[in-house]
Amino acid sequence: MKVAIVGADGQLGSDAAQAFADSGDVVFPLTHGDIEISAIDSVSAALTELKPDLVVNTAAMHHVERCERDPKCALEINASGPRNLAMVSQELGASLMQISTDYVFDGAKGTPYEESDAPCPLNTYGITKLAGEHFVRTTVERHFILRTSALYGRRPCRGKGGFNFVDLMLKLGKERGEVRVVDSEEVTPTSTAELAQQMVQISRSGNFGLFHATAEGSCTWYDFAREIFSVAGLLVKVEIADPSEFPSKVPRPTYSVLENAALKVWGLNCFRPWQEGLRQYLDVARFSGSVEQPAHSLVNSTR
Repeated sequence: MKVAIVGADGQLGSDAAQAFADSGDVVFPLTHGDIEISAIDSVSAALTELKPDLVVNTAAMHHVERCERDPKCALEINASGPRNLAMVSQELGASLMQISTDYVFDGAKGTPYEESDAPCPLNTYGITKLAGEHFVRTTVERHFILRTSALYGRRPCRGKGGFNFVDLMLKLGKERGEVRVVDSEEVTPTSTAELAQQMVQISRSGNFGLFHATAEGSCTWYDFAREIFSVAGLLVKVEIADPSEFPSKVPRPTYSVLENAALKVWGLNCFRPWQEGLRQYLDVARFSGSVEQPAHSLVNSTR
């Protein structure tokens, strides 16, 4: 299968390109210099030349505060971009895989969201990503829409300052010996390497439609931080921060846990508990020398 990966130099895109290549597919990695998804002429020219069987869109404007400051740009990238990809994919007879977000929900449900639950985004990022979903659904017949949550991966996330949460915690922990983290938001940390493997699995199924695709289980950011230091074997004091210490200028859901209901119905779910994905991520980091390997593991915490 010929697969065009849009955003192939990004955190998820790089792992997706590797996963499809490892599975024997011919991969066309497309970066911003190769394709501008907000411009239909650019999308048409790039994809018509490649004639892919599958287009995977991992590109997005996902810095929540920047989306709020520049909603026009967010709409162009997160909504018009998927629409353009969908239009050209339909013309070429290609399938389209669109990556979406848990932020299409407001968090009021308080239990894991399934694909059948009605979205109700709280901010511009969620609104524009949901609009992108609608464009894909109504424009290209053969589509996969994957909502995911709290991604972290080996490639630096340029849109969020270069550090994912895991790497930021490790950096701050080593520098300061203590960190303060909020426990007011519950998510499911998901490794981009695991998500990429799931993307390959879904692409071969022929089961088109909407899927939630996250690791199993959930935690607060505070719990996630504690687990990071425990697995990494770093002596770091972790304290719960009051939300007022890190005030958000944008409303966010306090609960955005997704249930992979559709994946499980079709027997496609290959995600493990989020703790296992974290262990694998840190094992790879140790192998590459980016995480120290102390002789013992201990995390102090105060509640």
